[in-house]
Amino acid sequence: MRRLGELEAEIMDRLWRWRRPATVREVVDDINRTRPVAYTTVMTVANILHTKGWLLREEKEGRAWLYEPVRTREEYAAALMEDALEASEDRPVALTHFINKMAPGELAALRKALRNAGKRTDD
Repeated sequence: MRRLGELEAEIMDRLWRWRRPATVREVVDDINRTRPVAYTTVMTVANILHTKGWLLREEKEGRAWLYEPVRTREEYAAALMEDALEASEDRPVALTHFINKMAPGELAALRKALRNAGKRTDD
């Protein structure tokens, strides 16, 4: 999976933060608080994200589509990590390097995630 482009990431970030479907107009208005962007540009990129399978658009608000993410931000991050591991010829070594850079709180979260993953496979 390739990383999202700059505008793709801005659109997805808003939809992930808002945790609700939104129109292109809402996204454009929010982005325009920090930098100018054209409505048609955001509409085109939202359509591309829809075509790529990142966004659903099932309902309309008036004449405008409501967009919502197909995957969570966490699922996106996990897929990026999986792709990064696939780039290594020695996954255990790559994981070791990754773990050695983790902060104590992240290590605690990793231990908890591993315990929870073990519980799911024991069922």
